[in-house]
Amino acid sequence: MRIQRREFITLLGGAAVAWPLAARAQQLERVRRIGVLIPLAADDPQSQRRLTAFVQGLQELGWTDGRNIRIETRWTAGDTDRMRRHAAELVALAPDVILASGGTVVGALLEASRTTPIVFTLTVDPVGAGHVASLARPGGNATGFTGYEYGLAAKWLELLKEIAPRVTRAAVVRDTATPQGVGLFAVIRGASSALSMELRPVDVRNVDEIERGITAVAREGNGGLIVTASGLAIVHRDLIITLAARHKLPAIYFQHYFVHAGRLVSYGPDPVEPHRQAAQYVDRILKGENPGDLPVQAPTKYQLTINLKTAKALGIDMPESLLARADEVIE
Repeated sequence: MRIQRREFITLLGGAAVAWPLAARAQQLERVRRIGVLIPLAADDPQSQRRLTAFVQGLQELGWTDGRNIRIETRWTAGDTDRMRRHAAELVALAPDVILASGGTVVGALLEASRTTPIVFTLTVDPVGAGHVASLARPGGNATGFTGYEYGLAAKWLELLKEIAPRVTRAAVVRDTATPQGVGLFAVIRGASSALSMELRPVDVRNVDEIERGITAVAREGNGGLIVTASGLAIVHRDLIITLAARHKLPAIYFQHYFVHAGRLVSYGPDPVEPHRQAAQYVDRILKGENPGDLPVQAPTKYQLTINLKTAKALGIDMPESLLARADEVIE
């Protein structure tokens, strides 16, 4: 079959138009780079839930890893040196934006860069920590979602006394190296005298101290346990849960997965949903908005979770008024 010269030129011209169009389409589909820094271990189920929620949130907004975005993830497993190293590594990759999963890693990222956009989650008092200028107008290169108001810590102590009125002393597990660890404990201490409670602070960064502190309170009698919010409390949760069970201590935790693992009561915000919400801020930043113009958002709901099986094992009759307020009761 012979193709006339005029037809050949027409076909060639059409192809010449099509090729630049395809090339331009590829250029428009530029791959954006997103860093993720998580303070837990890579194989921790909570770590995977956070990352999955974030990735799903991005997909709902049209961003797919391997197509138009590339996600670089680092896990610190609660190690401070590793956290700083990974923060520097992520910044060196020149990402378009970084997700800081939890307040404990925000400082390291800001030390590494004051220009790379950062979206944080579960961060206590970002203004007091110096991460943002204000909640309404963060002003710098970071914004995101808070986790706990300091006042919530008093609620943990009140819940412990309501559930177990006989308790007169409590071990308070906290991270002494973070502003939230200091602030949350200060609120608990401020509320303790009105409830006639003696407190024993326990440093969550020291595994031996966790065991010594919780054991000492249990041996003194009429003891209880409060586990305040921190990444290291999650890292060491198996040890904390084991000690609470061994010594039959009524305990209040900051997240519901402690209660799902067999412990007594938790009160706090959902730790996963903010990562899905963070995807919306990342999307807006990738589309040109400045993180300093995006207001920091606070949780809209706190969840009260109760494990009645554990209450029975501890000989605790859970108040009906408390059960009526619970968002989830495990029987």
